[in-house]
Amino acid sequence: MRRALIIIGVLVVLAGLAWPWLSKLPLGRLPGDIVVDRPGMKFYFPIVTSLLVSAVITIVLWLTRR
Repeated sequence: MRRALIIIGVLVVLAGLAWPWLSKLPLGRLPGDIVVDRPGMKFYFPIVTSLLVSAVITIVLWLTRR
């Protein structure tokens, strides 16, 4: 359990350090993401981005467990 927490912490720190470059990726603005922008209300649901991130994480975990 300690090892997993350390790895997660290191990954979070690396993502934080790489944030200037990661924020330039089009994640969150992909075609298919639902945006409803009305006066006084904005609803945003990144469904395609969620599917893409989920697929990438699934593939990475599948490859590391082989």
